[in-house]
Amino acid sequence: MTREELIQAISEMSVLELSELVKELEDKFGVSAAAPAMVMPAAGAAAACAAAPAEEEKTEFDVVLVEHGANKIAVIKAVREITGLGLKEAKDLVDGAPKTVKEAAPKEEAEEMKKKLEEAGAKVELK
Repeated sequence: MTREELIQAISEMSVLELSELVKELEDKFGVSAAAPAMVMPAAGAAAACAAAPAEEEKTEFDVVLVEHGANKIAVIKAVREITGLGLKEAKDLVDGAPKTVKEAAPKEEAEEMKKKLEEAGAKVELK
């Protein structure tokens, strides 16, 4: 499998599949949660590059956390579940709102993420 094929396969994974992959890689290679968090933006960037022509049809959206609302802890938990980030990274993302949680997510996945974050009390936009 070439790097391009690997990047393409990763960019087609759902958030849940990607989170499970990250956990398996952590176990296999004995790396900390901080290292996989650095890999995820690269996968998101690869997906954004591959999806650039499709954005004209607006089938992919950026999920943006506008504010965490009153229940910040629940929002941090939701961000961790969605992204697979470690506690510190998720907290930093929530504290730094407005921040993009996920780039170039398919419409269904973006709406699901928005729903989870709003249920936790956050204000979210799809762009």
